[in-house]
Parts: sequence; C-alpha cells; structure tokens
Amino acid sequence: MPSYTLQVRRYLPESGKGPFWQRFEVELDETLSVLDGLLQARDDLDGSLSVRCSCRAAICGSCGVKINGQSTLACKTRIGEAHELANRRNGGGQPIVIEPMGNMPVVKDLITDMESTHWRKFRRVTPWLQPEGDPPEREYVVPAEAMIDVTQAMACIQCGACVSACLSMEASPEFVGPAALAKAYRFVGDPRDGQTRERLHDLAQDPHGIYECTHCFACVDACPKGVAPMDQIMRLRRIASHDHKITDRNNGRRHEEAFTKIIRAKGTLDESLLLQESFAPGIAGKLKPPRGALKALLASLPTAVRGIRTGKMRSLRKLIPGIHHKLPGDAQSQVKRIFATTEQSRVELNLYIKGEGSEDEPVAAAAAESEVTA
Repeated sequence: MPSYTLQVRRYLPESGKGPFWQRFEVELDETLSVLDGLLQARDDLDGSLSVRCSCRAAICGSCGVKINGQSTLACKTRIGEAHELANRRNGGGQPIVIEPMGNMPVVKDLITDMESTHWRKFRRVTPWLQPEGDPPEREYVVPAEAMIDVTQAMACIQCGACVSACLSMEASPEFVGPAALAKAYRFVGDPRDGQTRERLHDLAQDPHGIYECTHCFACVDACPKGVAPMDQIMRLRRIASHDHKITDRNNGRRHEEAFTKIIRAKGTLDESLLLQESFAPGIAGKLKPPRGALKALLASLPTAVRGIRTGKMRSLRKLIPGIHHKLPGDAQSQVKRIFATTEQSRVELNLYIKGEGSEDEPVAAAAAESEVTA
C-alpha cells in the first residue's frame, strides 16, 4: 500500500497559540481521495484534527480546502494525483500540503467560517425569484429551452472554492465575489424573474459588484463543478451594458465601450487611448470632458506610471498609436475581422491558457470555448 505524507496547517484556538504545521503519514490506495487520507489521520493518529465533510461524493461541497495551494474539494482530489502535483518538480520527497480555504476566517484547523464571507455575500444578491404580477393558479411553466442558459450556474454546490481562490476578494474583501455573482446570473437569466433590470442596476452601481472582478480566471480553475463563475460575471456585465444600457458610476460600461471601440478600429488595444476613451469618449468628450472626467484621469495617473516603470510603454514601438510590435503582417486586420464576426453573430469566446515553463517553452495546456448566446 503506498504511503503518503500530509502536511496540514493546523489552528487550535483553545490553545491560545497561532497556526502551525503538522505532518501525518498515511497508507492509502492511490485512487482514494485526500479526504480519505485526512480521515485516516484523524481516526488513527490524532483525534483532535478537525475537517468538515459530509457526502464524500463531490455533491455537498462541505470539504473545501486548499491542496498544494489550489482551492478544491478534498473528496474529489485523488491522493495519488495530489502527490504527483506536489512533486512535479523534484524527486518525490515533498508532502501533500493541505490548508484551510482562503478569504475566510479559520475556525479550527481546516474548518472556516463560511457565514461571515460566503453566505453573507450570497444573501446580498437576493438569491430567489422575484416574479411580477399575481402568481398563477398552479406552478410557473417555463419551456425547457428557456432554462438552458442558466443550467451552468445552477450546477453550483456552494462549496466556496471559487471564493477561496478569488484574487479580487483577497485584495478587496468587500467584493461580492464569484459564487454570489454566479448565483445572481442564475436569476437574471431566468425568464420567470421580474426584477432583472433592478438586479443588474444594483450590482453595476455597487463599487464592489460586477465591475470589481479582474478577469483572472482563478475561480474558473478552482470550481469543481464547471460553473465557471467568471463567465457568469461577464454575462451579467454584457446584459447590463448591451441589453439594458446601464451606465454605472464605476465607469464599467464606458470602459468596456472604449475597449471594444479601440479593438474594432485598430485590431489591437492601444493602451495610450484606453483611459481617455473611457472617461472622455470621442472628440466631443475630449473637447468638453464630462463632469468628473479630469478628476478620474488624474486618479489614474499612478496606473499609467506603473505601466511605464514595468516597460509596457517604454519602447518607441509601444508608443506608436495603433501598432502592436508583436503582431506580424496583417494580424491586426485578422483580429478586426474576428471581432466583427463575433459582434454580428453574438458568439461568446472564452480563451483560457494555462501552463508552466519559461518564455521559450510551450504552455502545458490550452482550452478554447465558444458558445452562441443569441
């Protein structure tokens, strides 16, 4: 029977001391889960080890933890695969590192307080239907095809893995978060709901709402059920901006319009124009800037300075408007053609590239997904 070393981050509040690491040696078949290893350690080695679990079948979402730095479900992660991941860069002597989920207060060992972060944000988005008019005599009847668009969001088991992995929430704890916003889309996309515009207006105007997501894909990578919360957040943005024309105080809609306007015209992002077009769009906007535009532009100067310092705008080629120094030949024309096609057909394109290695090595994996949304 293979032997595995689990290095568990522990916290015993009754001791009055801070967190510490403890190692456990367990013997399990490689096809069994990390949760099985934790339960063996608790039952056979240290009964004080605390871990939350229930169904052990990736349905209840109770056993969310971080394994080798990745937020996931302990019952869904095979211990043999976790060992390989921990030792992918050396000869096999590294332990499987297990920690409590991130962005949540730790209650004890691997148990976190989901109420203070996850469930509070969940209730923030009013997670129930709000139909208009008098209720029908029987149930609401909806054609099956009308619900296809929300089935992905409905797959969420509220495990909190996406919340744990969310970099935006780490930087800004008040961010509503990926799990709550994915649930918001579940009702925005439901034809029975009568408060779609009100929901979208609320989340667009909130400084910690749909526009605080930084589009980092961390929640997509962490989700054990394929909900892809970031995709649902992008859908909320598109519906708010394109379908309901909601202009928000966070400048989210204007920033999106500036971004797409530049890509449509040039086939590449001209970052020297992005802030200008976001806060003072067009010739008229620049001749007569809207109220607050100059203040917003001045507030964005630190971002521009960081871009110069990091080399984004340092070379002459990077300062030439409309020219991208890394796109050869007619590549910009091809980008403009692709953009026009997707805009005309309302095709949603998501590209997620993931891998390791130096700049000269290819990435480990690449995935592209396209979905017709209209």
